[in-house]
Amino acid sequence: MMVGFIAGILSVMVVASLYCLLRRKVIPFLKRGRTVKGKEKKGLEYDKISLRCFNLEELEKATDNFSQDCLLGSGAFGNVYKGNFGIEGTLAIKRAHCESFLTAEQFRNEVRLLSKVKHRNLVSLVGYCEEQEGHGAKILVYEYVPNGSLLEYMIGKRGKSLTWRQRVKIAIGAARGIAYLHEGVKPSIIHRDIKPSNILLGEGFEAKVSDFGLVKSGPIGDQSHVSSQIKGTPGYLDPAYCSSFHLSTFSDVYSFGVILLQLVSVRPVVDSTKNQNNLHIVDWSWPSLEKGNVEEILDANLLCEPCNMKVMLKMGQLAMKCVAPVPKHRPTMTQVCQELEAALNSADNSHVDKSPWKGFRRSFGSSQHSAESSESRKSMENHDYSQSFVSIDGVGFQKFVIDMDSVSFQSTMLKCLENNSTGVDNVDKNSLRRIQEDEAVEDQN
Repeated sequence: MMVGFIAGILSVMVVASLYCLLRRKVIPFLKRGRTVKGKEKKGLEYDKISLRCFNLEELEKATDNFSQDCLLGSGAFGNVYKGNFGIEGTLAIKRAHCESFLTAEQFRNEVRLLSKVKHRNLVSLVGYCEEQEGHGAKILVYEYVPNGSLLEYMIGKRGKSLTWRQRVKIAIGAARGIAYLHEGVKPSIIHRDIKPSNILLGEGFEAKVSDFGLVKSGPIGDQSHVSSQIKGTPGYLDPAYCSSFHLSTFSDVYSFGVILLQLVSVRPVVDSTKNQNNLHIVDWSWPSLEKGNVEEILDANLLCEPCNMKVMLKMGQLAMKCVAPVPKHRPTMTQVCQELEAALNSADNSHVDKSPWKGFRRSFGSSQHSAESSESRKSMENHDYSQSFVSIDGVGFQKFVIDMDSVSFQSTMLKCLENNSTGVDNVDKNSLRRIQEDEAVEDQN
């Protein structure tokens, strides 16, 4: 009897202990698991963000099932498609590669971060799509920017060249957008992939920085990140970042400096032609800009229209500040923007004659000018634009320089162009009279 009583007490104690264990440990664990799972189903719907949640079916319909006809471009983050919607109109749909986001929570953090970024010079995030089934589609939906990218104008895909003023305004707009990422958002955002294809042009050619697929939350204060993986585009990557793995906002400044050089010269970031042997644009442009001779690297398309050489030189020199070898010696993006704005305002307030014909009234000679002519080369009338191209109505023309000291003309009518001639007065007057008589005979007939 006593044994049974003791056994009963022990049984009650065991059951009570198990109950306490389940209540304190197991049940809360199970509840937490169900909560996480529930969040995974609803995802960002729990967050108070002003973005539309698209479903995959409507995105497939808007892009004709992500067809090649709707493909706008591809990048490190994923493919971008043009989608047509009834109410929203045309939007840009960026479908991430499978490896772009390691986890669903990483994608949501990206959406949460981008939902806070609102600036006129940044492409706005409109919505997102997150699917759990299959590979789990992770899609970002942005505003559609109609005038394409800066790269398309640089390579002539759009069929026309940008004026010097448009180039400066595009640089100012892009600088404002990047400066906002660095200083207007907390924590700051480092873009990490600034290049011409990621600068889109909206109405009035207003620059809008795009492609935040590689964004990285910036450091606090005067710190830098230690990145375990280098991300970006070769040629635009900061060499200091590549060698030290320390990422900071000055890494974006370097990339922007390269773009400034391209706006001035419209030259590939790395020239892989046989003569140049993979020469980087920074190394190519530095000797000319150091001497103040921006005309030696200027895009030849600017010769066909008025061009403010002083502003172009300022842009080139500012670019060299941005690509300084030591990151902390570079200006901030806010300082870059201020310098560009000051240069443009100075040009607007000046009364310098910017006639397009001045670019063509230059002295003939070799590209290696003597010391006596170095000062005159600073004026628009004496620029050497040899070894450059001009595009007229979509046709590219090579410009050549003729060394008049070594040329002798056999034609009597061209003798006036020889170096020892003084002008058209030295032309054989008998030849001119004979031409006039021939024209009179033709008129009578």
